[in-house]
This record gives sequence, C-alpha cells and structure tokens, in this order.
Amino acid sequence: MRENRKHKRVDARLRCWCEADAVTFYARTANLSEGGLFLRTRTPLDRGTRAVVRLQGQGDLEELSTEAVVVWNRPDPQSGPAGMGLRFESVDSETVGRIRRIMGAELPGGSNSRGP
Repeated sequence: MRENRKHKRVDARLRCWCEADAVTFYARTANLSEGGLFLRTRTPLDRGTRAVVRLQGQGDLEELSTEAVVVWNRPDPQSGPAGMGLRFESVDSETVGRIRRIMGAELPGGSNSRGP
C-alpha cells in the first residue's frame, strides 16, 4: 500500500471536542500531525464533513481550535479502531507552532512523559 502522509504522526491521547453541523461530541485522539489527526469514535462523521476541532494539550499547553475536514472514516472496528481521519484546513504558522508544541509534549521524553 502506498503511503500518502505528508507529515510525521505521533501517538497522542488528547481530549478533543468536535463540532460539525448540529452535532458536538467529545472523543480522544489516537494520533496527531501538523496536517491532521485521527479521532477515535464509534460514530464517525461522513467524508467531506467540515468540523471545528478543539484539542486540549497536556499540562500548561493552551487549547488549540482549528477547522478540519473528514477525509476518511472507519465505522467498523473490525479493520482497526473505529474513528475518522481529519485534515486541518487553513492552518496558519501560529497554529502549526501550537500543534508542534502539543506533539512534542506527547513524544517520549516530552513534557507529558511520565517518569519511572
């Protein structure tokens, strides 16, 4: 299978609020990159749905709020965790910096790592 990812992903178990159409729900991320995220949910939104995602970084990292679009979904957990892949839309350099700080905190040895 050909790899289409443009950005490095890190495992991230962050709290996330997702707002789309007349729906708002809370879920956990599974991974995060500068280009988007995978959001675990048993009720993923349809492909093409535009949403606003709000992530709360660990510790003293500020909340990140940005627009995203659903690029794929997996409602059936038999082929992997149920959820959806979202691509960030119109991300400016300040938002990219916030994403990088959150990603850095999620890496082993980052500010979110737990000691022995």
